[in-house]
Amino acid sequence: MLTRKSFLSLLLIINIVGTIYGYIWYGYQLAETPAKFLIFVPDSPTASLFFVFVIIAFLMKTNWPLVEALAVITLFKYGIWAVVMNILTLIVTGYLPWEGYMLIASHFAMALQGILYSPFYRLKLKHIVIAAIWTLHNDIIDYVFFMYPSYRDLNQFVPQIGYFTFWLSIFSIGLAYYLGIRKNRKILTLPF
Repeated sequence: MLTRKSFLSLLLIINIVGTIYGYIWYGYQLAETPAKFLIFVPDSPTASLFFVFVIIAFLMKTNWPLVEALAVITLFKYGIWAVVMNILTLIVTGYLPWEGYMLIASHFAMALQGILYSPFYRLKLKHIVIAAIWTLHNDIIDYVFFMYPSYRDLNQFVPQIGYFTFWLSIFSIGLAYYLGIRKNRKILTLPF
């Protein structure tokens, strides 16, 4: 089912809508962000935008390995990150609005889709290295220059969140290597 052209087309539409919604969700924060940091603030929509291009490549019967590496690392990282931040918000405040539950479900799906399509990626070590540099640089921008996605109820935990985010990045990079580069990995071809 994952490889059907109709399913990929539907997934493309879902990811385009989710990406647009994500950039709109970051609107208030982007309005306050210095121009030089704008590309680093909307993490989740940028991750889903990478995956939009992965799906477009698949539909064109090709692979764009660098975009695949960026997608798999950032989809997993920011998908899991948002799930954890929303659960932490619920723990800290005792309340989570319906949007929080929607974000948990949609971001978990983000992380999952990056992993599910990994047998179709054509990654090389250089792609993982470039995507890793992007990801770790983004962490520096977020937690050294304080351009991280804002969860106001969690401001008291910024050092701990930064530490967690760094190690989540390392795990996501390792996962991308494991899924996309290791010997004896499963490699599949799209049927069309």
